[in-house]
Amino acid sequence: MPFDKLRGRLSKGVGGEGHPGLPTSLSASEEPGGEGQLFTQPPDADDERSQWSAAEDEAAEAAEIAEVTATSEAALPRSLQDAALLQQERQLLDEMAQLAEQYRTLPDAKTTYLIDWIRANLCPDLPPFGMPVSGPAPRWNERRVLIFTENREGTKRFLFNLLSQAIEGSERAAERIEVIDGLTSSTRRQEIQRRFNSPPALDPLRILLATDAAREGLNFQAHCADLFHFDLPWNPGRIEQRNGRIDRKLQPEPEVRCHYFVLPQRAEDRVLEVLVRKTETIKRELGSLAQVIDDDVERRLRQGIRHREVATLLDELAQVSLGPQQMQRVADELEAAREREQDLLAQVSRCQSLLAKSQAWTGFDELAFRQTLSSALELLGAPPLQPTQAVHGQPAWQMPALHERAAADPSWHATLDTLRVPRTAKQSVTEWRREAPLRPVVFADAGLLSDATVHLHLEHRVVQRLLARFRAQGFSEELSRACLLLASDTIPRVLLLGRLALYGQGAERLHEELVMVTARWIDPTQRRGPLSAYGRDGEERTLAVLDAALQQVAQQQPSPVTQQRLLASAARDVADLLPLLLPRATQAAAAAVEKLRQRGEQEAHDLQRTIEQQARRVRTQLERSQTEYQQLTLAFDKEEKRQFELDQRAWAQRLASFEQDLAHEPQRVRAFYEVRAQRIEPVGLVYLWPETN
Repeated sequence: MPFDKLRGRLSKGVGGEGHPGLPTSLSASEEPGGEGQLFTQPPDADDERSQWSAAEDEAAEAAEIAEVTATSEAALPRSLQDAALLQQERQLLDEMAQLAEQYRTLPDAKTTYLIDWIRANLCPDLPPFGMPVSGPAPRWNERRVLIFTENREGTKRFLFNLLSQAIEGSERAAERIEVIDGLTSSTRRQEIQRRFNSPPALDPLRILLATDAAREGLNFQAHCADLFHFDLPWNPGRIEQRNGRIDRKLQPEPEVRCHYFVLPQRAEDRVLEVLVRKTETIKRELGSLAQVIDDDVERRLRQGIRHREVATLLDELAQVSLGPQQMQRVADELEAAREREQDLLAQVSRCQSLLAKSQAWTGFDELAFRQTLSSALELLGAPPLQPTQAVHGQPAWQMPALHERAAADPSWHATLDTLRVPRTAKQSVTEWRREAPLRPVVFADAGLLSDATVHLHLEHRVVQRLLARFRAQGFSEELSRACLLLASDTIPRVLLLGRLALYGQGAERLHEELVMVTARWIDPTQRRGPLSAYGRDGEERTLAVLDAALQQVAQQQPSPVTQQRLLASAARDVADLLPLLLPRATQAAAAAVEKLRQRGEQEAHDLQRTIEQQARRVRTQLERSQTEYQQLTLAFDKEEKRQFELDQRAWAQRLASFEQDLAHEPQRVRAFYEVRAQRIEPVGLVYLWPETN
């Protein structure tokens, strides 16, 4: 930092006692949006200033210093404007600047403690700061640490430089530290998040420096249970949001450690320590940090922590509590939160029941799913899924490199790229594909935040493409119209499969199911009429035999004579069974249409109820803001009142939009589930031939 700016900052006296002749307040500078905000209100992730470049930050800081200095000097009594006294003060500032320059590259007490903690917990063989590495490069263990700091261009840069010096000479030192701030692009943030959450054995990243740009929307809990607040924000909510980056679900560690520094000789730290304790007390009593408390504390600390006001601030923070009206607001907030939580728990229970019903109805089975994918791979001329080493205790399989086959479709490159780790900004596509192999695939959730494997499900891009040949049409040039299976049964059986598809507006597929008719197969030369469909018991027995035949590995193939015999009979078998299939498909279509109608009505009703609940909540808030305007805005400054009035207008506009939503959205949902067309087509024949015949 240039020394003239340092002098200006020291002259300003923010946080200190200041010169006895200087004014005790900065008047206009203390108004929100006025001068001094960069010092008392550092920009957070929601502030456009967090997106400023270093040059813009420095320009704004210089302008603030100049204006505050001019305001302060204009308020000086004439007796203090004596040239000799001013010269003496400037000389004192020069000496302070020289001391700052002398020590600016050395760690302070907080940084020294942090470096020692890293040595003890992340890299035990690392020598103390300033001492060179002797012998082999110190190795790092698998722990990680997340460090939050307020200032992007000041403290963050200072800390990054010192930590880089401290770990210099260790194993892969240049890859151990990363930074996320307001200028980090979205792609870069996702890459850093992926690296920080990847297994430590696979990625050298161990230390992540972050400003408040990373306090929301990014999760780092997979392999990190230690967090440091290098400096604390003056807002309890932001402290809670920072801690939430690692103290959240899918955190595998039983204990999460969130550290902050307290220097006894610093008056500011005594205030911040009380702030942290107060935050913990409120959370323990209320279950969460109430917004009214959050706002109250932030308002008290908005203009900074001045040494002469420390005792007053400590008393005020210790006495922060809820009055009758605030208690009612907190009760309303918590009641609404409890209602939402209860509603979510009920929804989770309904989803669990729906999942069980869906699995029973579709007959989805992991083994059958995996075998179907392997069959699709074999149709492409590739080997099936191969078991590989278990990952996180879960069985895993390796997908064959389809793109490397001779005459392979080039588009498989892009499809299989979804099985690789995400590409970094520095990698070309060619380098990425060469360096990032296809990851193993799994079929069950391990309950961990990890990118070591890819969880294949029905909607995954690779799965969708492999199953497309089975779903897009009943058969293609690679698929046969008939299938012959050997079964552990004594009766030859035949199944005719058909596909029923229902379509809504825009040819949206609303429903699809297989319908079938089963019968005992009789040689055409011995038939006295068409084949007769089985009843319920016979059909259930046939389906059980079919499932068993599909699961077992065939030890032998049907004889060529049997194959020719059934092939010659296939056309007649279809002619016999198709008239029996169509009525079943029509009946299934009618049942599906009714269920779709009921689903549309239910979703329309749920949507209408949700809109009405939101409208009531907004209407209540608007009416309360109008009737209690004076009381609610009593402690507001000009900017807060303006924002409150903007909120009122937004609530009024939202109420008007709710009326339009109620008139159109439920009907739009009903229309979505209206069946506009249906299609019934035979898919193929399945013969179940006795193994002993």
